[in-house]
Amino acid sequence: MPDDFTPQDDDTQWPIWEVFLQPRSGAPHEHAGSLHAPDFESALENARDVYLRHGDPQSGIWVVESRHIRSAESENNPEFFEYTKYNIYRHPQFYDVPRGKRTEIERKAARNRD
Repeated sequence: MPDDFTPQDDDTQWPIWEVFLQPRSGAPHEHAGSLHAPDFESALENARDVYLRHGDPQSGIWVVESRHIRSAESENNPEFFEYTKYNIYRHPQFYDVPRGKRTEIERKAARNRD
């Protein structure tokens, strides 16, 4: 067990790791499941053995200890999700995209939708 592991509330389980798989290069990683492991290397090997055993081709695999994942939900923090008028720079009309680059971007977007 790693030196920095300290069970809490009399929990003797190893830490929980979340597993994310990337189905093909350039595609987003998708949550595949969770597993217990004592450290990163073991989590990665266990994730490979558990989630890649079906022979489905995968481009990448991530493991993240669950305690390091943070989230925000609109129900609990609505002001966090409110639109702000100060983010107008994020709209595409503020960027010039060269004509050739635009068609390349559109082709990539269409390919990722398939």
